[in-house]
Amino acid sequence: MPIYKPSELLSFLNRLGITPKKGLSQNFLIDGNIIRKITAAAVVQADELVLEIGPGPGSLTQALLDCGAHVVAVEMDEVLARELERIQTDPQRLDVFCSDIMKFPIQETLKKMLKPGQKAKVIANLPYHLTTPILALLIPMHELISSLTVMVQEEVGRRMTAKAGTPEYGSLTVFLEFYSNAKYAFTVSRNCFYPSPKVDSAIIVLELRKPPLSGEQEEQFFKITRTSFGHRRKMLRASLKELYDPAKVTKTLEDVGLNPLARPEDLSMDEFLRLAKALERD
Repeated sequence: MPIYKPSELLSFLNRLGITPKKGLSQNFLIDGNIIRKITAAAVVQADELVLEIGPGPGSLTQALLDCGAHVVAVEMDEVLARELERIQTDPQRLDVFCSDIMKFPIQETLKKMLKPGQKAKVIANLPYHLTTPILALLIPMHELISSLTVMVQEEVGRRMTAKAGTPEYGSLTVFLEFYSNAKYAFTVSRNCFYPSPKVDSAIIVLELRKPPLSGEQEEQFFKITRTSFGHRRKMLRASLKELYDPAKVTKTLEDVGLNPLARPEDLSMDEFLRLAKALERD
């Protein structure tokens, strides 16, 4: 029986003598429809390499294998990692690693397993307290990873895909847009999990791309955006005063065709790019 069914999941956990660990953000999916929607959103195809972060009992892992994918599953929980071997395929298309994803050799592993010209897809139910660090780790790997399909807190999902000029728009939005095309796929009710978390979740799909800047230019760009949104209620000429003279910011905004009275949330990622390049050029 499918492990996502509540009765089967509880029987599975009882057999192992374990309960979901709050410290590992273990909230397990108990809705088969959501699992099918995740694989559809990620457009998982046969023979693709999928890096799954935090597979837990393996209900989504099983669905990925059923799609014909080769799955690299990274699970911190030793008991659950060991139990994933029960769904191994013949020939073997499941590689299980018991590790913290922040310490796991992602690039080295993918380089060994990817075929020439191939890129991996990442599918992950991100721990709420590690969402940003994990994204910051994975997002720059566009040469090895084609897309990330991640489950995050619904509020964070709105921020990840926000538009300029909205309250949710901020430095996280700009960071993601710098490296990817972000799409809000669908909302996942808290009732789709055991145990039920206190908030709803969202599935976000990030199609990675080569960033428009690199090296020192990239570092300076993010220094500008982080500083700007650190004082988001102020006009840019004031929010950036620790980096540039306010008069220079005002003039540069005018020179690149932007409102000299603009606040950080008014500028799209492309407009921040224009501003950053001009500020560094002058």
